[in-house]
Amino acid sequence: MVSQGKMSSPRLSVSDERWSLKSPFRISRGTKSEAHVVVVSITRDGKTGRGECVPYARYNENIPGVISTIEMLRPAIEAGASRHDLMKGVKPGAARNAIDCALWDLEAKQSGTRVWNLAGLPEPTPVTTALTISMDTPTAMATAACAAKAPLLKLKLGGPTDIECVAAVRATCPHATLIVDPNESWTFQQLVAFSPALKHLGVSLIEQPIAADIDVALSGFSAPVPLCADESFHTEADLPRILGRYAAVNIKLDKVGGLTAALKLAQSAQNSGLAIMVGSMVASSLSVAPAFMLASLSHFIDLDSPMLLAKDRIPAMPYNGTTLSCPPSELWG
Repeated sequence: MVSQGKMSSPRLSVSDERWSLKSPFRISRGTKSEAHVVVVSITRDGKTGRGECVPYARYNENIPGVISTIEMLRPAIEAGASRHDLMKGVKPGAARNAIDCALWDLEAKQSGTRVWNLAGLPEPTPVTTALTISMDTPTAMATAACAAKAPLLKLKLGGPTDIECVAAVRATCPHATLIVDPNESWTFQQLVAFSPALKHLGVSLIEQPIAADIDVALSGFSAPVPLCADESFHTEADLPRILGRYAAVNIKLDKVGGLTAALKLAQSAQNSGLAIMVGSMVASSLSVAPAFMLASLSHFIDLDSPMLLAKDRIPAMPYNGTTLSCPPSELWG
């Protein structure tokens, strides 16, 4: 009788990487020229799973802090902690996201089964992602939008010429679906003032127009254009506050703390009657691959961040223009 070999213990490694952007990416709270990410690898019995996260200063995160958190979790991970153990013992955020996604990838590679099968999801089909236009002058944004030739555009706003910017883009892209995202930069009074013009310009969604800590002002506001919560929405605990203020939510794995939490949150949001946008931070294809698993549950796809990079991973997410297909297993999942 031949005895089966005992499984080895998992081994974790963590590092940070920098990925230059094609051009500066500007939103209302600042400009960046690179994607600075943290990558977790978990190896067991010759198979390695990877996950990537983006620590975000808006949520009081930074690269050293996230790496420190991951290192503190090393003993538990190398003792065999599961994704469900992480959900119970680690707070949502970038660190948990990278580990959770690495564990999904490892499970897929060990079992020879794609992640969507493990998660009980339908096999992903190609989807159209929004293409993001950085905040700029009306002429510059219109030029960028025209060059993009994209059916779905997301316009970063937050300056003195916001309506002029949207009008300029609409004039050059009369048939595109438009999302605008001020990243919390408007006052409630500006939202009220701008909304009729944005409706007239055919804007389909306004993402996080005012600061999360003052969005109580949205209670009872009959928005001419549907509103989507981003910075206001992180976990299931936020749902009661969101209802009645927003019509949609942006689920990002770095906010919720991984694909495991995101899948649960998407179901809860759907049950509450909210539309779903799936998004990501500015990152490589390794961040977008697990987020793509939410595409079949989402009304809006905002997963263009690898398209902003000067160079992406190899292999990368397969983009055909702004049409996005499922990741190769060599990348993730």
